[in-house]
Amino acid sequence: MATFTQVILYTDTDGRARFREEQLPLAQGTPQSMLSEVFASGGYQLRHSPVGFRSSFHCTGAPQWCFILQGQMEIGLQGGVSRVFGPGQHFYSADLLPEGALFDPAVHGHWSRQVGPDPLITLFVRG
Repeated sequence: MATFTQVILYTDTDGRARFREEQLPLAQGTPQSMLSEVFASGGYQLRHSPVGFRSSFHCTGAPQWCFILQGQMEIGLQGGVSRVFGPGQHFYSADLLPEGALFDPAVHGHWSRQVGPDPLITLFVRG
């Protein structure tokens, strides 16, 4: 069976953001057009980030898919781990602040930045 590799940014049991990958089955459709199940969504939002954009550490407010439409986006985690995503790539952002925790920028969340010569354009689809 065909699958889609979903890159997930999540909050681990120690409160720190991490990446993992999961396989989503493409079990519907036809052999020429394999489809996943239809997932619910809560709307979408487009974002333009100019050359030089960089955020501070933050947690995702609500789980959402992030698809890179133009440019490159780097996501950095505590401890120096980072990944760069380019056009056509994605990640599912679900690194929520643990329940009852007060945000600590030395422990929680991730930062994001625009990389390269082109502005960053992203599509966020709420989970």
